[in-house]
Amino acid sequence: MIEFGYSLSNRFPDPPQFDYRSAGVRALRHDLFCGDVYLEADGLDLSTAWGWVPVLDFAWAVCDIVERIDRDPSGRRGSALQTAELDFTESADLMRFSRRFNWVEIRADWAEQPPLTVRHSELRREARDFLQDVLADLADLHEGLADNPAVWELQSRFPRVP
Repeated sequence: MIEFGYSLSNRFPDPPQFDYRSAGVRALRHDLFCGDVYLEADGLDLSTAWGWVPVLDFAWAVCDIVERIDRDPSGRRGSALQTAELDFTESADLMRFSRRFNWVEIRADWAEQPPLTVRHSELRREARDFLQDVLADLADLHEGLADNPAVWELQSRFPRVP
């Protein structure tokens, strides 16, 4: 079972007078909501401890990656290796995703351990749940964010899956 989580940083607070209702995609993805992300499965941990990771961008990027590595027409029977990387802009570290058949391996440059291995369908469900939870939490913290058209589009693009 894979679990995602996050914490927002006290070192990089979001601007209190910011208009979240009209914030652009770039600001939402890269300039706001910094902290750390937690990613764990079967006792293996790929969490960050930097304090500056854009949390919404991470959740958004993982959902994008899950869809990108699902392009083999054979689906879960596909034996072709499908890969994608998530880069952290303030660092040279990468998180690497590799899918073969219905299994996804996740590696992180900063973690000297075996990769996390999860079913693609489980990764999709948990990544989307994580994104929707992050959006709900942030909307509770920041007035106007729930009314932002970019947030509406994001919520509809990656709905929760049963």
